Amino acid sequence: MTGLSRRQFLAAGGGLTVAGALSACGSPVVSSLTGAQPQTADVIYWHLFGGGDGANMATMVDQFQKSGTRSIESTLLSWGNPYYTKLSLSASSGRPPDVAIAHLSRLPLLAEAGLLEPIGDQFTEAGVTEDKFTPAAWEKATVGGTTYAVPLDTHPFVLFYNVAVAKKAGLLNEAGDNLKPIEGADQFLDAVKAMKDAAGGDFGAVASITADPSTCWRFFTMIYSGVAGPMVSDLGTKVTIDRGAMEETFAFMQELTQGQKLMPANSTATTSSTLFSQSRVGFLFDGVWQIPTYRDVEDLEFNVVPFPPLLGEKPAAYADSHALVLPTSSARSGTRTSDAVRFVKGLLDQSETWADGGHVPAWLPSQNSSEFKKMDPQSNYTEAAFNAVYDPAAWYTGAGSDFQVAMGSVIASVLTGGTDPKGGVENMTSSLEQFSTARPPV
Repeated sequence: MTGLSRRQFLAAGGGLTVAGALSACGSPVVSSLTGAQPQTADVIYWHLFGGGDGANMATMVDQFQKSGTRSIESTLLSWGNPYYTKLSLSASSGRPPDVAIAHLSRLPLLAEAGLLEPIGDQFTEAGVTEDKFTPAAWEKATVGGTTYAVPLDTHPFVLFYNVAVAKKAGLLNEAGDNLKPIEGADQFLDAVKAMKDAAGGDFGAVASITADPSTCWRFFTMIYSGVAGPMVSDLGTKVTIDRGAMEETFAFMQELTQGQKLMPANSTATTSSTLFSQSRVGFLFDGVWQIPTYRDVEDLEFNVVPFPPLLGEKPAAYADSHALVLPTSSARSGTRTSDAVRFVKGLLDQSETWADGGHVPAWLPSQNSSEFKKMDPQSNYTEAAFNAVYDPAAWYTGAGSDFQVAMGSVIASVLTGGTDPKGGVENMTSSLEQFSTARPPV
């Protein structure tokens, strides 16, 4: 541990449970902690994908290795804060993986701390250029005018709907292949009411509220962003909320759960999946990553569309993106960097495989391909990737963060009726002020 500062050592203490007991001293994880240069493969790659995404990523890595002469050592680490603690520690100690996955919502802290290599000339020479990516994702990959990540996808918060229930509710277009246009809060409430009547149950829509603060945060941010800008600025040090827009957002959300009781005020992921799978509601509010959950449900025909504009005139889609980054390493050779760039490009070229999990490819050659355009329902909500709104740039925001948990808890209290809209504004403002004045860990 002599290569680590006291602060790094303390940071490591919170993240050493990941990837087993780390008993294999030649592993890239241990090498990163001890200062030894990983040499177990041409490219050392860290990611956080389990389940269906993990299977798709394994396929992509295998295909890359079969198509060339470069070996890849792919390591799965625990999702969320443990992953980012370990990634930050490995980069700050000078022995990180060659390529790693990062959520774009987590990028500001990593970039500002100097833990990532800029996306430079070698990527340009490989054809990885700004014009080939979804603009919103590329913009989020850029911090302070420098691009630090290669976006792999956009995964937005979207509107699932039961096709049979929507047809009975009279909400489908003449062709019967999509929802009729919905504009504004009143039309949306009417549509959810029509779904409730058509389903013959207690509710017209469902979302995981009480056990998933991140879902609450996505739902809130999607609505609020239609009428207001980021809630914090200056890398999270300045609170910039629009109190009127925030109260209006809370009031609209509470109308769904408390006013007209169109969706349950208390619902876990199990509640949501049960009600939607059994056609007891017509709408589900969730992320595109849930598509595999419902794909094979017997007798369930569903489709997915971007949320319509609710409080504002233009649609806004809360989203995040997985991206490929090269953590900073002074010991990485030019050959290893070239191999890393080649690997990143190889994954981009397999974006149609990645889209199987519901993600919209950020790589436009794949997004515009005939193969992706035939994917159902993925190609139906591509627009959401162009209207993506990410977490505001701050060291404390992003996927799996304590920030999302804190914000989501305030929102859940409003949805369950424990707090009125004005109280929600006060509570969220207070929480934001605490985050904005806290010191970053690196």
